[in-house]
Amino acid sequence: MENNPTLKTLDNIEPGCWINIVAPSDEELILISKKTNVPLDLLRASLDDEETSRIDIEDNDITSIIVDIPFTEMEDNSLTYDTYPLSIIHTKDALITVCLKNSKVLTDFINSRIKTFFTYKKSRFTLQILNRISTYYLLYLRQIDKKSLMIEKRLHKSMKNRELIQLHSLEKSLVYFSTSLKANEITLEKMLKLELIQKYDDDKDVLENVIIENKQAIEMTEIYSNILASTMDFFASVISNNLNIVMKVLASVTILMSIPNIIGAIMGMNVKFPFNVDAPEPFYIIMILTIVLCSLVGFILYKKDMFK
Repeated sequence: MENNPTLKTLDNIEPGCWINIVAPSDEELILISKKTNVPLDLLRASLDDEETSRIDIEDNDITSIIVDIPFTEMEDNSLTYDTYPLSIIHTKDALITVCLKNSKVLTDFINSRIKTFFTYKKSRFTLQILNRISTYYLLYLRQIDKKSLMIEKRLHKSMKNRELIQLHSLEKSLVYFSTSLKANEITLEKMLKLELIQKYDDDKDVLENVIIENKQAIEMTEIYSNILASTMDFFASVISNNLNIVMKVLASVTILMSIPNIIGAIMGMNVKFPFNVDAPEPFYIIMILTIVLCSLVGFILYKKDMFK
């Protein structure tokens, strides 16, 4: 018995059951294929993380729907976002879900977070899974937006590579989301033409709501992508400007430091001068002239904003 009182763990495949397969071995796939008559290639399709969203219809009343679902992962002590394929396979007696990783989308059904669903109503159950997928896309997109704002605030105080790398990671996650959501949109619109979606009342309305949420997620992804791209460009310009300022100050200091060096080099030459350089008075005069000259050059550089 699972946490949800409507779900029971079965020893055998029965009509109306839900078979949830996570990261299966070849032996498990072969066993499921023999018991359900589902071709192995359909069961293995979603185990390729590069698989695109699509619908496959077999002659023996088997329909496979592959959609991309969002995932969160920890990478370098930071939360990142990615997508993986999920297969939802309709057979005559069962509904099969296959995925590379354990997804919150499906565990929500197992852990009683979705109160009303029936595994024998395969089309309605499928739509509820699709609706949950859209919900998580929207949830993760809001998390990405909040996280990017927090990183941006930290960047205003300190320009560190870590924050820039995190922004780049979020930007990459949005690219994954955008690609997956657009592929899902095509699949969802094709589902409107499937007969299995017309089995229960209001199924079509539920699917249309899922399509609307998916389009909303696409729009949010594009907006956040544009904001992140402009933010990255802005901070790249700030970093470049700061580097220019540092180089300008260093160049000004180098000019000032070169004046005493030039005078010292000239006075150190083995040539005669019109006054006795061994006496103390000429030395002080040269030091005063050097200071005056450096001050004058420094004032000119200051007026040219070379120290700002």
